[in-house]
Amino acid sequence: MLTTESASHFNNLEKMSVHELLTNINNEDKTVPFAVEKAIPQIEKLIVQIVDRMKKGGRLFYIGAGTSGRLGVVDASECPPTYGVPFDMVIGIIAGGDGAIRKSVEHAEDDPNQAWKDMGAFNISEKDAVIGIAASGRTPYVIGGVKTSREKGILTGCITCNTGSKLAEAAEYPIEVVVGPEFVTGSTRMKSGTAQKLVLNMISTSVMIQLGKVRGNKMVDMQLSNEKLVGRGVKMVMDELQIDEQKAAQLLQQHGSVRKAVDSVRGTK
Repeated sequence: MLTTESASHFNNLEKMSVHELLTNINNEDKTVPFAVEKAIPQIEKLIVQIVDRMKKGGRLFYIGAGTSGRLGVVDASECPPTYGVPFDMVIGIIAGGDGAIRKSVEHAEDDPNQAWKDMGAFNISEKDAVIGIAASGRTPYVIGGVKTSREKGILTGCITCNTGSKLAEAAEYPIEVVVGPEFVTGSTRMKSGTAQKLVLNMISTSVMIQLGKVRGNKMVDMQLSNEKLVGRGVKMVMDELQIDEQKAAQLLQQHGSVRKAVDSVRGTK
């Protein structure tokens, strides 16, 4: 039996009080970061390879189904506003298409050939990298996409929560984060989903830092798409240049990004 499908450490959940439910779920969740920590060497190897390709113009694809697919789409969609990169630099693809983000699409994950077709719409090539995301490690859509990508000479990785899976076997750089049984047996949107989200955070954040999209500890290329982000940008410029708010706001409005505003004063590029 897969670890992700093994019986919960808890039983008679319906008899627990709300406080007991919350405490027990929280105690289970506390174990997830330690499982991720064990996988850091695997995560590091994959990131190094991704950065090398993206510095040469490659892109990063996430493919998944259900919760795993949604997590990939979320991570990809956050990269443009956070780091000012093109919308097609990190691409999240979910089995069943964008409609599956909100509503489950029956049997979408069962076709091992569909992921490659979906990636083909983006003209995927050997310059790119593909990460398959599946808690179980046995989702045909994801396995097929990773396997075909690797056969085509594309860098492949995966994130799974079981050991010895077909997905890990298919990927060149597998990441296995074994979080153990879920609080509700088999509900992999819980600990497994949390683990996948943590790993995706690590991958995209580390890649973007390595690509020069962070200066110091600031998102200097973020999109100024709302008042909150404009305010954050103004404060960054104020802190970096030691100037008042009015001058910082003027620079930011004139140049359109924190990086450009700061560099305009410092004469750097």
